[in-house]
Amino acid sequence: MENKTGKYFKYAIGEIILVVIGILLALQINNWNDVRKNQNYEQEILYLISQNLTNDSIALSKELFKSKEANELTNRLIKQVALKNYSDSLNFWMGKIISFERFKSQSSAFEVLKSKGIETVSNNDLQLALISYYDEMLYNVYQSLNDVEHAFKVDWQPVIKQEFSDFKWREYCVPIDSKAFFENPSNPTFFKLYKDNRSGSVRNIGLALERISEIKRLIKKEQQ
Repeated sequence: MENKTGKYFKYAIGEIILVVIGILLALQINNWNDVRKNQNYEQEILYLISQNLTNDSIALSKELFKSKEANELTNRLIKQVALKNYSDSLNFWMGKIISFERFKSQSSAFEVLKSKGIETVSNNDLQLALISYYDEMLYNVYQSLNDVEHAFKVDWQPVIKQEFSDFKWREYCVPIDSKAFFENPSNPTFFKLYKDNRSGSVRNIGLALERISEIKRLIKKEQQ
């Protein structure tokens, strides 16, 4: 009787151990599945973010070109005005200068990531780079571009209405009297201040483009 009881006990213990092992295996398989799902999701969202960043890079590069071109033309215009050379070329230069740039980031993929949790991205350096770009650098870009647009509306719009006979956006500005316009001390000052505002845009857009390159490099590393 005691031998039978011992056998039953050992059998019961064996059954319990098998059940426990089965549960542990099931949990491990479930964990593996969760890890695989998270990894797949991470790869998918990083791909979408990379696509968004490519579009941002293209748009920012265009605005950077416009800003740099406007500042270079401002330098040339100021030199010509100092020489009292009021040629028609200045009208076309002013068309590029007396304008402003706009930009809207494509951040939909990053917003989805934030709703899921930034920790979905396993690379800490990539997490920090994404947060820096979307929450800090884009703010600086928007702020500097808004400063230029504000200066256009406050400083240049009244001038366009009062002192120009013709104006076409980003093409030309024709003063009623070129000599009087350029010899008015306020107007060269407006050009210099406008250039200073644009220099902020050039700097912040350049930094944003550098950060995009860094993020895309980190994403590419994660996808290898």
